[in-house]
Amino acid sequence: MKQHIVMVEPEIPQNTGNIARTCAITGAKLHLVHPLGFKIDEKSVRRAGLDYWDKIEIEEHKSLEEFLQKYKPEENNMFFATTKGKTKYTDIDYSKMDEVFVLYGKETKGLPEDLLQKYLDKKTIRIPMLPTLRSLNLSNSVAIITYEILRQHNFEDLQGVSTYFDDKN
Repeated sequence: MKQHIVMVEPEIPQNTGNIARTCAITGAKLHLVHPLGFKIDEKSVRRAGLDYWDKIEIEEHKSLEEFLQKYKPEENNMFFATTKGKTKYTDIDYSKMDEVFVLYGKETKGLPEDLLQKYLDKKTIRIPMLPTLRSLNLSNSVAIITYEILRQHNFEDLQGVSTYFDDKN
């Protein structure tokens, strides 16, 4: 199973660094959709995922339109993570999907409203939360949804049990 984490116009370098680390540790491919709110070589991005940058598969896209032309939502298992979503992220059966794309919007605005309206009923997903606050941190949201998809695939290709103490004896 191949998972694609798509960051649309991310603004905070530390979030992107943390998300890159999540991609490295889970084998997910990271897509960065420009414009970015920082330079990819910024120290704060690198620091968050410092030991992992050489282990990440990254694809950059000049714009959201370019990304959507290359990976068409109608032809792919593509979901749009948003607080405005109609479906809980756990209500999707990812287990039968060989490839999954999840798009996340910029920290201050999320994904474009017109895109969400177009796919509102079938492809928007949300993490349940109290209605009194805006949302979770972006990198936390990515980790939660990424691991649900992996859980439904029985954590395929991931080490389920530590061998740390076996190696020490």
